[in-house]
Amino acid sequence: MNRAHSGGGSETVQAVVRALSILEALAEVAEPIALSDLAKKVGLKLATVHRLLATLMSKGYVTQDQLTLRYQLGIKAFEVGNAALASLDIRAMAHPFLKQLRDEVNETTNMAILDGAEVVYIDQLESTNIVIVKMFARVGSRGPAYCTGSGKMLLAGLPDDELHRLVNQMVFQRFTQKTITDKELLIKEIQRIREQGYAIDNAERDEGVCCIAAPIRNHEGRTIAAISASGPTSRVNPETYDWFIAAVTKTADNISKCLGYKNPAKTG
Repeated sequence: MNRAHSGGGSETVQAVVRALSILEALAEVAEPIALSDLAKKVGLKLATVHRLLATLMSKGYVTQDQLTLRYQLGIKAFEVGNAALASLDIRAMAHPFLKQLRDEVNETTNMAILDGAEVVYIDQLESTNIVIVKMFARVGSRGPAYCTGSGKMLLAGLPDDELHRLVNQMVFQRFTQKTITDKELLIKEIQRIREQGYAIDNAERDEGVCCIAAPIRNHEGRTIAAISASGPTSRVNPETYDWFIAAVTKTADNISKCLGYKNPAKTG
């Protein structure tokens, strides 16, 4: 069995690492993909990818469309991922609050956590509005923290040394004309978010989409997640900000209270 050594001295199994990279690539594209494109994406030979896909298919982690011959994640991958999400007590506890917020503002509501310099969405309830917008965010998806409401809110909850370490490692990409692509501007934005207690993504990641986010804090006062409401800029804009901010921050405060957080500003 081929094994590879990681830099930390631990031993890894090459075939497992390659299989996981295939699953991660399939999750990232989120649509059926051809064998050649998948091999190029993971940087492996066609024969190697084909062999690993056969094993993953036999276990139900990958399926293949018999007409297009393209590959996508199978139901087993969903079951494992869903089990991981279910183990996050914060998600189960906060879900009713997220639903209540969705019903109140009638926009898509999200909950996210921080993983390095990326935001990971762990729950989402879509708006029932007839006119909705297509967003990159969905349960299980990742995105750069610097240009999302939840991501910026989570960055604001970090200690200064950790914040600066992550910001210095970021490779900025411009998604829209409003995307922050400068480290100093991002730090200033984070400082403003800390002062006001909420974050706004005004079409910074998705054109025409605005997001209002607020922090979820645990009993130690540490920001462990963020919730947000997202909608088209025709409905979520400077004229309606105050109403959305009040609804989102109130919901975040209620979730935080359930986690044992006591806001010193309100307990005096």
